[in-house]
Amino acid sequence: MPTGKKTQPPKEINWQSLLWLVLIIFVISNTIQFLFYNDHTDEISYSKFKQDLAQGLVSEVVIDGERLTGTYEKTGDSEGRKETQGKNEKNSRKFITVLPPFDDPKLIELLGDEKISVVARPQQNSTLWTVLITLLPWLLIIGFFVYINKKMRQNMGGGGGPLGIGKSKAKLYRKSKEETTFNEVAGLENAKKELQEIIEFLKTPEKFHSLGGELPKGIMLVGPPGIGKTLLAKATAGEAEVPFYSISGSEFIEMFVGVGASRVRNMFKNAKKNAPSIIFIDEIDSIGRIRGSGLGGGHDEREQTLNQILSEMDGFSTDDPVVVIAATNRPDVLDPALVRPGRFDRQISLDLPQKKARFEILKLHTSKIPLAGNIDLEKIAAATVGFSGADLRNLVNEAALLAARKGKKKVDELDFDQGRDKILLGLEREDHLSDKEKRIVAYHESGHALVALLSPNADPLKKVTIIPRGRSLGATEQLPVEDRHNFGRQYLFDRLCIMLGGHAAEKVIYDEATSGAGDDLKKATELARRMICQWGMSERLGPVFFSRGEPHPFLGRELSEEKNFSDETARIIDEEILSLLRQAQKKAQEILGENRQKLDSLAEKLIECESLTDREIDDLLQRDHEQGNENKSMENS
Repeated sequence: MPTGKKTQPPKEINWQSLLWLVLIIFVISNTIQFLFYNDHTDEISYSKFKQDLAQGLVSEVVIDGERLTGTYEKTGDSEGRKETQGKNEKNSRKFITVLPPFDDPKLIELLGDEKISVVARPQQNSTLWTVLITLLPWLLIIGFFVYINKKMRQNMGGGGGPLGIGKSKAKLYRKSKEETTFNEVAGLENAKKELQEIIEFLKTPEKFHSLGGELPKGIMLVGPPGIGKTLLAKATAGEAEVPFYSISGSEFIEMFVGVGASRVRNMFKNAKKNAPSIIFIDEIDSIGRIRGSGLGGGHDEREQTLNQILSEMDGFSTDDPVVVIAATNRPDVLDPALVRPGRFDRQISLDLPQKKARFEILKLHTSKIPLAGNIDLEKIAAATVGFSGADLRNLVNEAALLAARKGKKKVDELDFDQGRDKILLGLEREDHLSDKEKRIVAYHESGHALVALLSPNADPLKKVTIIPRGRSLGATEQLPVEDRHNFGRQYLFDRLCIMLGGHAAEKVIYDEATSGAGDDLKKATELARRMICQWGMSERLGPVFFSRGEPHPFLGRELSEEKNFSDETARIIDEEILSLLRQAQKKAQEILGENRQKLDSLAEKLIECESLTDREIDDLLQRDHEQGNENKSMENS
């Protein structure tokens, strides 16, 4: 940013307020003109009034305090008035005069003799009262239109009502003491490094201009929901200390044609006036989808808005340092013209935080809550694989709420564990299982746990529970030692065995399957399909990628699914998936059949305690192992 003092742009005239002001002045002036000038009332002296009264020219008198008004007779009006008025006086049927400060008893006698109609009123400021009475209907009408304009503005989402519907609804954030900086964004280090260059360009553009560099027009933030795209954009504006315009993509679209394009023009116009500045468009995929797609086709309002954005971004000059930051979790549906160089020059991919980043995020969010001494944030970070920044913030909040509900003064590790179970599995169900169902669920979860313990490539077992939560009757939890980015076939095959461990346990114990294994079968089938179709883990099919099951991004999941292979290949794919699942089920049944005693012990302990940790499971199986060795030694002796 240039170091010289930047001149503030002139304020834009509010034409709508000016219009209302002119209308009000017009109404008041016409009212006063009607009351005081169109009436043609003559001001005469008191002596002249008595003279006209004695001549019988007066028909009516109104006494209002010290003010006396009257009306002349119609008959003989023209002759009498011409004789009594001067050359410069107006011909009028009405007159006004002021009573003298002393009493005039002859006036009453004269009024009685002439049989004049007299109306007496108490002294008041009749002129002001008349003006108010006259203006009241106009004020009510103006107030009604102001109310209607306000309601229309609210229904249209702002923008100045019907006269300003095309104005941008982008919220402007200027520099403040509570602005967001990179210090408040934990993790996302690579993304912050990329954006640091944009910040430096906005602060010191001459450093880059001297080498012929130009400011990037746009930056696309791509990542899953809750990853921190909006927070990162706001922190960029806070670091650069420039005006920050924030708007959602859906706010451009309105029921009227052309409103979206008009709002885009207005937003970029305001941003250029306050340059250097940053425009942030959240969920840009709502207006940036590929043009000419969908069932309707044609040139609709969304496409007009997108065309205007393309035109504005490509029309920037080096004198207008305005950066557009957009966020989306669907980069695959964006129009190619939107993401080409010259518009959105850079794409920054934001991934789910790894263990170190999760620790930093937890440390940031727990800085304002009292923690117990037994809290180990690194352990919590390791137990939250797959959590986004928003998920971790929700976890901290749930733990604090649980601690407050129990009347605690500090949040401990148990609160975090229960909060994590609540997020992943849902609330504990109020209905209780019967003894028979409880035993089936115990063997089901024991099957998962035992196969996980005895599989060489499986992640370590963390917890087993048969407490119903949400839609599940129980859960078996595993925690990886470290975050994984690449998966081998043997590791994935062991995961299939663990997924089918509950179904295998039911077959081993009861010789039949139950509906409780439905979700396990669904997840196992999806994993097996990916192994066969996407990762080339089938010897029969070879290293080929099959896009079966990938829906078209515009026609919807139900209307179209692309398939780039023959029916014969589809039959082979189904056979390979089924073969892989049967191999995993067979191995799981073999493991459980060979360790039937451990399976029974683990299930009985689950029925008794309902939840077991990894340490409790290890102690239980170790005791069973020692007891089995003792029984063997006694048999041998």
